[in-house]
Amino acid sequence: MRRTAIALVAMVFVFALAALAPGCLQTPGGRELDLFGTEPTTLDPALCGDAVSGSYIVEIFSGLVTLNHDLEVVPDIAESWDISPDGKTYTFHLRHEVMFHDGREVTANDFKYSLERAADPETRSPVAETYLGDIVGVKEKLKGEAEEISGVRVIDDETLEITIDAPKAYFLSKLTHPTAFVVDRKNVESGADWTKNPNGTGPFKLEEWTEGQEIVLERTVLFYRGMAKLHRVTFHLIGNPMMMYENGELDITSVGTGNIERVLDPTNPLHDELVIAPQLLVWYIGFNTSVPPLDDVKVRQAFCHAVDKDKLIEILLKELVSPAAGILPPGMPGYNEGMEGLGYDVERAQQLIAESSYGDISQLPPIVFTVTGSGGYVSAVVTAIAWMWQENLGVEVEIEGLEWGDFLDEMREHRLQVFETGWLADYPDPQNFLDVLFHSQSVENHTAYSNPDVDRLLEAARTESDFDTRLAIYQEVETIIVNEAPCLPLSFSQDYLLVKPYVEGFFAAPMVIPYLKDIWVK
Repeated sequence: MRRTAIALVAMVFVFALAALAPGCLQTPGGRELDLFGTEPTTLDPALCGDAVSGSYIVEIFSGLVTLNHDLEVVPDIAESWDISPDGKTYTFHLRHEVMFHDGREVTANDFKYSLERAADPETRSPVAETYLGDIVGVKEKLKGEAEEISGVRVIDDETLEITIDAPKAYFLSKLTHPTAFVVDRKNVESGADWTKNPNGTGPFKLEEWTEGQEIVLERTVLFYRGMAKLHRVTFHLIGNPMMMYENGELDITSVGTGNIERVLDPTNPLHDELVIAPQLLVWYIGFNTSVPPLDDVKVRQAFCHAVDKDKLIEILLKELVSPAAGILPPGMPGYNEGMEGLGYDVERAQQLIAESSYGDISQLPPIVFTVTGSGGYVSAVVTAIAWMWQENLGVEVEIEGLEWGDFLDEMREHRLQVFETGWLADYPDPQNFLDVLFHSQSVENHTAYSNPDVDRLLEAARTESDFDTRLAIYQEVETIIVNEAPCLPLSFSQDYLLVKPYVEGFFAAPMVIPYLKDIWVK
């Protein structure tokens, strides 16, 4: 996701854990859960570009389709759909009597409004082009050249037709992203603070949002796929989750490096409550290829070879994650188990600097390494990487921290030179990683990477109908990208969670999908 959610424990590696795996505060048998959460940057589906915001939005809003626990596209507000013989036109048939939280019925016109609002340049959506850009007319709408999206047509109140520019196997999956969710026009136009009282269609409605304190969701009896089992869910935005769990205040919590050893100990009572679940998430160091010295591929390669990922993971991260040679995580179609990547090789790193256009490390301009954080916090891993670059290459590195929202804005505008971030899958297709992050024209290409051969291959993969051929193309693309080093893949993540034995229906999703509706406590 979007890019992907990032917060502050040991490495930025635990951000998604807090967002995707909240805990609950309630005695067994209760109908309310108190969860631990992270402050979202937005609750507007059209603006959602990070996993933390998405984890709330998918519970409050909904769209035509969604993903189930097997990450398959399944009906949501659309109970069925037809695809034209050429694979370009989708006709969605909406369920009868789907209601907004205020009781008004959802129609196809509401979806047309929502899609056109997301693509309206005045909305300033950072993700509309990425997730809706395949629809005919969206790019013209984004440029202000059209009043409507020509590829979106209302047949009647319960029938919506969407036409895309070419047959694409992943298109339906893109509609599971919040950018394609339905919103209520009257609600949106009620004022700038409409997301403080959103009129959604999801299983929960927003009852309260006190910034920096808590977010409270209440179930709605109007949800068209059956009411949630919980009456009320409160996300606490402050506190120590692990301490709260051990004090009986939380029912589920993520486990960080400070507690992992005792939790993994079979003799510790907590061990029986441990759940380990993989995520479709890669953490990486991004290099802005449009600015010196990272516009030189040899300098980027040198920076990659100078980092000992195995040591970082073994000593600092206590093997909570696995080293990443490539970009596609395990479990993602196209994952290349044989990818070698640019491994730790100090001699080669120093040689590459000598071969670069700079000739010597003393000729490199200053390096600024940007991370998310406040109060002067810098993770041990970031500090260690900066130290490795200094020790192995002789380069001086300045580390700066930005608040999460500012970090996202600066990264999207290509104002960061070197940065740490992660990418969590929005849908289980390699296009969501390789095309979205590295096509030269992608708005999510935060490294400003550009390679005409890579663009050509990615464009061919978009319309390739044979599954195995598509994956082969993506593996070829991934190899090129890794070798040209617009980023340094660091690790693939998995969730380490503690779950009280009386919690039922919890699913540790490998990415952001709705999950609260099916949770209950005995």
